[in-house]
Order: sequence, then C-alpha cells, then structure tokens
Amino acid sequence: MISGKAQINELRDVDVSDLLGRDPVSPKPKLAGSCITGKSVLVTGAGGSIGSELCRQIIRLGPTRLVLFEMSELALYTIERELADIASHEQLSVEIVPLLGNAHHRHRVREVLATFGVHTVYHAAAYKHVPIVEYNVVEGIHNNVISTWYTAEAALETGVETFVLVSTDKAVNPANVMGATKRFAELVLQGLQERTTQTRFCMVRFGNVLASSGSVVPLFQEQIRRGGPVTVTHPEVIRYFMTIPEAAQLVLQAGSMAKGGDVFVLDMGRPVRIDDLARRLVNLMGLTVRDAGNPDGDIAIEYTGLRTAEKLFEELLIGSNVTGTDHPMIMRAMEHHLPWSKMQEVLNDLLVALASFDCHRALALLSEAVAEYHAELDIRDSVWKRKAVLPHAPAAKVADFAAKRRQSEAGKPAPGQSPIA
Repeated sequence: MISGKAQINELRDVDVSDLLGRDPVSPKPKLAGSCITGKSVLVTGAGGSIGSELCRQIIRLGPTRLVLFEMSELALYTIERELADIASHEQLSVEIVPLLGNAHHRHRVREVLATFGVHTVYHAAAYKHVPIVEYNVVEGIHNNVISTWYTAEAALETGVETFVLVSTDKAVNPANVMGATKRFAELVLQGLQERTTQTRFCMVRFGNVLASSGSVVPLFQEQIRRGGPVTVTHPEVIRYFMTIPEAAQLVLQAGSMAKGGDVFVLDMGRPVRIDDLARRLVNLMGLTVRDAGNPDGDIAIEYTGLRTAEKLFEELLIGSNVTGTDHPMIMRAMEHHLPWSKMQEVLNDLLVALASFDCHRALALLSEAVAEYHAELDIRDSVWKRKAVLPHAPAAKVADFAAKRRQSEAGKPAPGQSPIA
C-alpha cells in the first residue's frame, strides 16, 4: 500500500483454502444433480456446518422442494432466511420447508418424509466433537446411532430413493466413542441394504473440514487475534483436511454413484501436520511465530498434549480394497459389515442399555458391533463418573422395556400396551 501497488479495499481475510496444502477437488455438476434436480430433498442437521452448505448447493441444483430438518430453532431460522434470500436473488423456483425436529423421533421423521414426498435424504445430523461425546456417552449414541437407524427405517417405509450418511474418518479403527458411533451408523445402513432394493443407502467418509464448527482454524484465528499463544495438542499430530464446499460437493456426488451399501472416500492427498497449519495461519495473518529460532516473533505455539481419546493420526479406509468411481478423486471402499439379523439384535440390546443409562453395557455393545473399537474400562461420561456407579433402572422396568421392544418389532403390542417407537 505504501508503494502504491495495492489499496486498502483489496485487503481480505484469510481464506481457509489457503491452508489446504493442495488444489481443491473440482466437482462434476452432472453427478451432483442427479439425486436433486426435479426431486424433493431433505437434509437433517440442516443448520450445521455441513448441513447448511449442502442446502446452499442443493438449492442451486433445481430441486422442487428442499426440506430443512433441524433441532436448533436458531440454526433453522438462520439457514431458512439465508436460503430464502438466495432463492429470491437468483430467481430459483423451489419450495423451502423449515421443520423443527430431532432425527431420533422416528414417527416425526416418517411423517415428514411421507408428507413431503421426499426422494433423497442427506443425513448430516450428528454430534462430532470427540471429547464432548466422550463425556456424554448415552446422548452421543442416541444422536449418532439411533437417529441414523430410525431415519433410515423411516426412509425405507416411505420409499425414499437415496439415503446418504455424512460420516467421518474417525469411524476407521475408532479410538473414541464418537468414531465408534459413526462406524456403527455405517454398519446400520450396510445391514439395512439387505432388506431393500428400492432405497439405496450409502455413506461418505472424509477428514477434518476447515472452518467448520469445532474445527481448529477458528480457534487458532481467535488465539492469534488475542496475541497468542496458539495451542497445538502435539507437534506430530496430522489430519486430512478439506473445505466445507468440497465436503458438501463430495456428499452430493456420491449419492448419484451409489449402488447400495457403498462407502465413499475422497482422495484427499497428503495429510497436514496441525503444527504446520498453525504456523501457516500465523504467517497468513501477517505475523511471525515466536520460537527458539525467532525469539522476537509475535505469536508463540504451545503444545498441550493429545485430548481425551484423540488419535495422533486418522485413516480413511478399513483395509485396502477400493475401486474407482465416475469421479477420479472419489473412491468406493469395499469393507466388511454385519448381517442385518445381527445388527437388529445389537440395536435392540442397545436400546435397553440406553433406557437404563447403562454406559458399561452400551459401550460393550459398541465394541461388539464395531470390531476395531475397544472401549476403555475407564468410562468418561460425566454423569456416570459423578455418581460413581450410575443407578440402573429397576430390573422389572428394564425387562418390561425389552419385552415391549420385541413385541413392537414383531408388530404385536403387549396386552393393554401400545407399541413403542
């Protein structure tokens, strides 16, 4: 600016794509639109980081209707207003339906899918923050496993054509409850595929998303603006990264390539060291790192140690059996899964454990279904730890719940009782 080669209005905030370390993956528009154009589409978790970006891209691909399913009133209000502005400004002819609801309310989801004639579901609703889920085991399982199961069952019952689960690389060889629940959710869909040829279930697995809620980039930016230090858990921790638009594009394109029970992963290039990312962000914000080699630098970096249940590195594949797809940067993974009869047995047992707030039993069932996950004996759930031994529901109550569950699955309610959801 001093030399006259730039002006103040040319300044811009740091773009997260500057941190990616690779060129963004280009989408194939024909792939993205095949499950959307001229169809009724529903997004669960529509107000979240991934869900909202899915909605922004979907609305521009010509759906007849876009149903926003979200449990946060504020998040729903915000994304509905933004999408209405986009539709008005770009003269898009699409019906936008904002609906409050939780995905583990099976009857609510089924009613919504049937009422609005939904063809395609993008299931983005989930708890994704590793330590938070570790301290809230029962709610984490409810939101990530049971909601996926109930939403998928509702999709089967109402004839949904395509169901896409937004998954994570933390589902591979999971070291924490969050990763195990997401792998369990994948197994649920793979098992359900045995029961239908009408609905195609698939899941999309990718790494960390830059600038999403809970990601390190907003945290680092806040720390830099405060003058540091920037906190990195470990100097060698590495992650695969992608931008929010890339993640959403991958999800949309994968749905069109699904055959049923597919696991899709993105060729994300080389992983990024979080330490390198932090240093790059400091430099992009016009400052220097203060360390042994530069004691007069602006921002120090401190190493705090790996967080609860955090892995040093993440993976994208279970095994190495992968094939190509119509997109050169998207792979289809061929992985083991459990038959539906076994999955249904574990899910029913899991419901009983959750109803009695039995964290030990719930985590044991997670370990039983997800072969790569081994639950730690030290349960971190905050309620469980505070009470030392969480009181179980009376044995008769739990037995009654289990009996009603079995009768409900068989379609025969107990005498004088109504079937449960």
